[in-house]
Amino acid sequence: MITEGLMKQISFIKEIDKLKYIQRRTKLFNSERCENDAEHSWHLAMMAIVLAEHSDKPVNILKVLKMVLIHDLVEIDAGDTFIYDTSKNHTNTDEERIAAIRIFGLLPKKQAEEFIAIWEEFEEGISDDAKFAKAMDRLEPLLQNTSNNGGTWREFNVPYEKVYAKKKAIKEGSSSIWAYAQQLLNESVEKGILKK
Repeated sequence: MITEGLMKQISFIKEIDKLKYIQRRTKLFNSERCENDAEHSWHLAMMAIVLAEHSDKPVNILKVLKMVLIHDLVEIDAGDTFIYDTSKNHTNTDEERIAAIRIFGLLPKKQAEEFIAIWEEFEEGISDDAKFAKAMDRLEPLLQNTSNNGGTWREFNVPYEKVYAKKKAIKEGSSSIWAYAQQLLNESVEKGILKK
């Protein structure tokens, strides 16, 4: 039976295909091609599954997966804000909230409310699940930039202090992954691909 709920879900599924067209500044590992938001979300989901054992606190992996898969859907309308942008803050914006209401609002009411709540929880970054999800979101571009001889750090002349300030969110989700991240940052400074 084809229900109204099913048709709303199909409409949402078609809409989120647009995420594949949202380009990020960060490039793929060892590549000159920029990553798109869908690739980023997929990679974070895989990272969360593989690295879950390193979370400092027990996490609900299904909820973490939902967070990393839906957190950037708002960028279909709001666009991707570069994390080191100097003119626009990379925090939850009015544009993103409007986008969340529109995009998740395509779903049946109960599911829309669940997705908005999960998106908000990720943005707030307070729960253990959100802290681990955010750790994944901060780790992936660090791995990309170190594989690309400094990548966006060099391209946009981003200093160590700014990178460190954004990456320290990893510490909230995993002390062992944070230790590894710090090692990568220090090695990047030593190699001259990140300016201190």
